[in-house]
Amino acid sequence: MAFSEIEYHVADRVATITLSRPERLNAFTLTMRAELISAFDLADADDDVRAVVVTGAGRAFCAGADLGGGGGTFGHRAEAEPAELVEGAPRDGGGTVALRIAASLKPVIAAINGPAVGVGVTMTLPMDVRLAAESARFGFVFARRGIVTEAASSWFLPRVVGISRAMEWAVTGRVFPAAEALEGRLVSRVLPDEELLPAAYALGREIADNTSAVSVAAVRRLMWSGLSAASPWEAHAADSRLMAELGGAADTVEGVTAFLEKRPADFPMKVSTDLPPGVPTWPDNPYSV
Repeated sequence: MAFSEIEYHVADRVATITLSRPERLNAFTLTMRAELISAFDLADADDDVRAVVVTGAGRAFCAGADLGGGGGTFGHRAEAEPAELVEGAPRDGGGTVALRIAASLKPVIAAINGPAVGVGVTMTLPMDVRLAAESARFGFVFARRGIVTEAASSWFLPRVVGISRAMEWAVTGRVFPAAEALEGRLVSRVLPDEELLPAAYALGREIADNTSAVSVAAVRRLMWSGLSAASPWEAHAADSRLMAELGGAADTVEGVTAFLEKRPADFPMKVSTDLPPGVPTWPDNPYSV
């Protein structure tokens, strides 16, 4: 598939999605929105892809929404298609991307190589691991633009960093350095700029080389859906269903046998065909859009 505002390629069973408008600091557009959704569709459909790395071209990760349209940038079309409405309102573009990333069957690693502001940071919240370069900067700047947090970040951000830090960053709208992002648990590691992508790819390859694709997809869905479980009993029920469904499956037999024979496992099951029915459908969509 040909893309104009992102790049997509697969190597060593790791897909790389690169935001690619470097002349505009990879600012987010409706075209980029559609291309990101298509790229995650490609990754999920490709059994050779075991992990996804998302990064930016040039010196930025993503500078937020492209404000080239001036003061009317965030005005919405009066006539939106029904599929682009939620509770009668035009859907937030960043939210469509965030929800698609949330539904990914492959683990997603953000390699944040520079400024990540507005939707440039909120789109990373449903990613599973965020690594940052020392030069990265972050900002939930919405209140400084007269709008609200988007991309479902009012759900994701407090769960990632806690409500107090989420509120501090959201209501001040200030831009802060990578060291503060690490201290606040927004990112898991800060690395010298030149070490960022090698570290992201090393993590992706560790997943690809050592784990069952079906197990990883199931664990990802269990973890994220469990964030809104009412009690540990819901998690226990979900775990129990999947342990029963996978306990005698080919990947489990291979994983145990390989361990006993002291050799690398060669897992035969595929995400495209072998996901058990107990894997949660997440995020649940009550709006059918």
